[in-house]
Amino acid sequence: MLSPKYIRNFSIIAHIDHGKSTLADRLLEITGTVSKREMKEQLLDDMALERERGITIKAHAVTMRYQHDGRTYELNLIDTPGHVDFHYEVSRSLACCEGAVLLVDAFQGVEAQTVANAYAAMEHDLAIVPVMNKIDLTHARPEEVKDEIEQTLAIDRGEVIGCSAKTGLNCEAVLEAVINRVPPPSGDPEATLQAMVFDSVYDEFRGAVTYVRIMNGVVRKGQKIRFLQAGTTHEVVELGQFTPRRAAREQLSAGQVGYLVCNIKSLGQIHIGDTVTVATGEPAPALEGYHEPQRMVFCGLYPSDGQDFEQLREALGKLAINDPSFEFEPETSDALGFGFRCGFLGLLHMEIIQQRLEQEADIDLVQTAPNVTYRILKKDGEWLEVHTPTRVPDLGDIEEFHQPIVRVSFVLPTEYVGGIMKLCADRRGVFVRQEYLSPTRVMLVYDLALAEVVYDMHDKLKSITRGYGTMDYELKGYELGDLVRLDVLVKGERVDALSIVCDRRDADARGRAIIKKLKQEIPRHMFEVALQAAIGTRIIARETISAMRKNVTAKCYGGDISRKRKLWEKQKEGKKRMKSIGQVDIPQKAFLAVLETGEEDKKKS
Repeated sequence: MLSPKYIRNFSIIAHIDHGKSTLADRLLEITGTVSKREMKEQLLDDMALERERGITIKAHAVTMRYQHDGRTYELNLIDTPGHVDFHYEVSRSLACCEGAVLLVDAFQGVEAQTVANAYAAMEHDLAIVPVMNKIDLTHARPEEVKDEIEQTLAIDRGEVIGCSAKTGLNCEAVLEAVINRVPPPSGDPEATLQAMVFDSVYDEFRGAVTYVRIMNGVVRKGQKIRFLQAGTTHEVVELGQFTPRRAAREQLSAGQVGYLVCNIKSLGQIHIGDTVTVATGEPAPALEGYHEPQRMVFCGLYPSDGQDFEQLREALGKLAINDPSFEFEPETSDALGFGFRCGFLGLLHMEIIQQRLEQEADIDLVQTAPNVTYRILKKDGEWLEVHTPTRVPDLGDIEEFHQPIVRVSFVLPTEYVGGIMKLCADRRGVFVRQEYLSPTRVMLVYDLALAEVVYDMHDKLKSITRGYGTMDYELKGYELGDLVRLDVLVKGERVDALSIVCDRRDADARGRAIIKKLKQEIPRHMFEVALQAAIGTRIIARETISAMRKNVTAKCYGGDISRKRKLWEKQKEGKKRMKSIGQVDIPQKAFLAVLETGEEDKKKS
């Protein structure tokens, strides 16, 4: 049995693209965990989408053996995502570690996510090993970046280790620092078994595979174990560690990270954050687990072919099991038919789920505009939580309309401060503070409505700062807003899929933009079609699609005008009858056009 004092559990945290997965590759190479023949770039990113996009989406665990001062140490590394949407994956990984390697790019310096992840590690009381990557770049600025680390994160610049994950330069020093600075796990191998479930995956041959970090005690093959939260008992059929493939072991003891296979048929029986303990005798107390992830963005996903509804339900079910931060529920729309209302952590999360559905399940999807969650106090004192504009009650029933507010941190070069301040002022942001990280870089902090951030704030930030700006946001709470539901009426009937919630001051411009766009996309009918934007019963914009007309008087050459009038009257009657029974066909393209361009047109007008 390995003594906990020779075990180190650590994760690598950093801003997106600062080299986490590349550093993990080098550490696997140096420790001999993976042979040169098996080595490939971003070895731990095994999902097709991760390799395609070059980003980490899921946290990955791997066990390495390393010789130091004549002793063999077991290093358990958990590689984490860097994007703000996957912060939940990072927090799950940090709960299983005693230390964190904080990676900073030697050229880009401290970015928004670097700050957020460093604070998250400090909240978990982890030992932080600051590492500066990419020092081999010709345009690296190591001294300035060390100043930024010291100034922003209050970490002594003398502790910063410089390395190049790409070439392997000085990467051994990172391993030495992990052994010397990260404390060993405090678990007791003699105590009752207590393990934390931090992830799970589904293997079609073995069933559900549970990823655990053993806090106390020992778990052995063939032993009966109990999941406290689920209240179920199972026998351990196989256990082991990741090297990075699954390698079977006879037992796992306190401080170790590994996996359990217990013949569990469905991932729904495993709860992330659950505690594993012994099935007989006095069980260990339950561990604190994780906070439920907060879904921030909601949108409707509909199969473009109505026949694929059951297939979509199955595909969503599979994704939700492996990704506990994603949820869905069935909903119907008059315009789009049967589909699902899905909740995500952010826009990138939404995009990735959609891409995975299209690639893995081969389903063609139609997506409605992303919405955030609103809280509404009705006149009768009832509180509602609303994820979709169609569920917003009528204007007369609403006492208070609350919207989510986020605190957004922008890190950018100083010359773009004016542009970002104007962008935030246009979106009614409240200035909080401004901090200079170095003479050339600044951090701006604003409070903004989440709905303003969700649509296109990231794209606007990148275009204003020419790609150099980064942002991170966290939910601050809900505040009272002057919000209204904007409805779109086609031929006097409300089209639920086109309703949006917006600020009252933007409503007129948004309404006009949507109606203009619809007029271009809806084909002409044999009768006149009125398009209107309305707030409650007040119409704020109108366009008319004129009817297709046949020249019924073409065959009348000269003669009495009353003959022509008679034909025109007859045509008018026919049009009137057609208008009362005719259905307006709104093509799918019209929905997508409105969702894509409503925001841009609002800005232009």
